[in-house]
Amino acid sequence: MTTSPSLEARLGEGVLLAPGVYDALSALIAAQAGFEALYLSGASIAYTRLGRSDVGLTTYPEVEDTLARIADRVALPVIVDADTGFGNALNVKRTVRGFERAGAAMIQLEDQTFPKRCGHLDGKGVVSVQEMAGKVRAAVDARHDPCTLILARTDAVAVEGFEAALERAEHYLEAGADALFIEALRTQEQMATACTRFAGRVPLLANMVEGGKTPVQSVSALAELGFGIVIFPGGTARAVAHTLQGYYATLRASGSTADWRARMLDFDGLNAVIGTSELLQEAKRYA
Repeated sequence: MTTSPSLEARLGEGVLLAPGVYDALSALIAAQAGFEALYLSGASIAYTRLGRSDVGLTTYPEVEDTLARIADRVALPVIVDADTGFGNALNVKRTVRGFERAGAAMIQLEDQTFPKRCGHLDGKGVVSVQEMAGKVRAAVDARHDPCTLILARTDAVAVEGFEAALERAEHYLEAGADALFIEALRTQEQMATACTRFAGRVPLLANMVEGGKTPVQSVSALAELGFGIVIFPGGTARAVAHTLQGYYATLRASGSTADWRARMLDFDGLNAVIGTSELLQEAKRYA
């Protein structure tokens, strides 16, 4: 794998748009589209690997394996969703070390109770500020490379209110977080207030979820507010699911893919995307 550019350096150059990916193929296509970084969504791993909702069913080995396969295929910084760290502070240390070895450029940890759930689902709970601050300190201590960034997420808006979420973010920043993520902000006013408080001090992440609780806006609009990172984490899986619904329905109804040919790659087209000819040429070196 080619060494990726420093994510920290890139964050100093303006807002960063990181699309959601869930496997090596989606990551490869995103890289070919010209993105500068990727967001490995825990929810999308649950959707695609398990066919299940994001309710804490995804485990550390599944995320680590997916991350390693992506990092082996593309030379872009990957922000990886590590959920709650899969346990206490000691589990967080193992998670950070493993994800760093697997190729993560930034590791996201959240303050939900276990089992966690999607940040835009109701019924969440959060651990104490002290417990989460300890997890952030453990993550910082565990990383081998200071260029591996720790992203601290709080889900407290839905549980304790907006002001409490801002105070939690302060504590996580004091504990050593390199970036902050205040999940499920409800209004434009909340988004602006969060940016006023934090954007000049640390990269602040905006999570755009189609149909979620936060108003979906363009990258340029979010940059004007002050956000430094923008993710569309589950849009990829939702787009693929919608496409597959149409494809399978057409195939079932007609018994052929003929009606879908204009909306799909053919055999050669997919081989071009994944680099089959280059791979075969490489194999000839060892014949």
